[in-house]
Amino acid sequence: MRALVGAVAVVATIPLVLTGCSGSGTASSGSGSKNLTIEDYYAANYNPIYKQCAKTVGATLTINHVAGAGLIAKVLQQASSKTLPDVLMLDNPDVQQIASSGALSDLSAYGLSASGDVPGVKAANTYKGKLYGLQPATNSIALYYNKKMLADAGIQPPKTWDELQAAAKKLTSGSTYGFAMSNINTYEGTWQFLPFFWSNGGDEKNIDTDKAAQALQFVEDLQNDGSMSKSSINWAQADVNSQFIAGKAAMMINGPWQLPTLNAAKGLEFDSVPIPTRTGDAPVAPLGGEAFTVPQTGNKDTMALAGKFVGCLNSEKMQKVIAGATGNVPTNESIGAQWATDHPQVASFVTTVKTARARTGELGPDWPKAATKIYTAVQLALTGKASPEDALKQAQSQEQ
Repeated sequence: MRALVGAVAVVATIPLVLTGCSGSGTASSGSGSKNLTIEDYYAANYNPIYKQCAKTVGATLTINHVAGAGLIAKVLQQASSKTLPDVLMLDNPDVQQIASSGALSDLSAYGLSASGDVPGVKAANTYKGKLYGLQPATNSIALYYNKKMLADAGIQPPKTWDELQAAAKKLTSGSTYGFAMSNINTYEGTWQFLPFFWSNGGDEKNIDTDKAAQALQFVEDLQNDGSMSKSSINWAQADVNSQFIAGKAAMMINGPWQLPTLNAAKGLEFDSVPIPTRTGDAPVAPLGGEAFTVPQTGNKDTMALAGKFVGCLNSEKMQKVIAGATGNVPTNESIGAQWATDHPQVASFVTTVKTARARTGELGPDWPKAATKIYTAVQLALTGKASPEDALKQAQSQEQ
């Protein structure tokens, strides 16, 4: 998800984090440096990380921040007009689509690999057996809970759907709902429903199945018994976080990018656990995060330098810097394991990404069509326009 954009305030701490790295973080490395153009949808406060790697590889930078919403259309236009940047950041579900257009280069040409990375992240950035993107950090979603509310109610963090439903019902009181999640009619709604859908055996190739209906019925039941607000169909993930901070939700589904805001909330004691599943097994959640790619610009020397730059961003040192600055977790499994030990607040996310999946893992560039069908079905069911079974059937049959 493009969730990092909502956590830009924490990125202001990057210059302090980088004091532990070699160099001053300036963009230039001397008169012999070459220029790289990088395009992303981050905020300008992220620039010190780029400048550190530019110094490492001997380059100057031209950094272009663009709107995330129109990035794909812009990239395809740039590919057509041969004006692609030297380094392009993409939301990981978009990598395969852009790679399929021929706009990206195979990173193995620059000696880069995703060896040791979380399998799902590697899969998201691979197209037809070739690696096109590297992700320094990744994220997913987990179940946050208000420690005081659960303790006062004598409730342990739930591990199964039955436990979650019982806890949510018991925690619902007055203006406080027991549970909150985003069920909005955008990809955010799909993203939040996927752990219930996938963990129960749902398959995006055909969402009209009994297992998918069982997952959607569970979410609808949380709304029907009053444990989840009917307004969730209009809430983005940031709205869900606001409900949790305000004490209007005892538990919520959300990601690690919310940690800076949660930690800044006075008096809020919280923790998180992996999202409960029907059987209590490990959840299958979606993988988020941004990948860095090297577009096919036609300039082999510049592309080689861009490859070094992307490699620097994915180094152990920079994975830690980026994870520390954003609240996400390192992509490398061994680095992530140590990170969880050193940073307990993200431990549940490190655990979750081990079994998490790339959204494009099955359908590749066609994933957006399935994502639209999924959030359409959720909306139909939660607005009472169709039963979960009929909602999935209608959504599956729609043409994209």
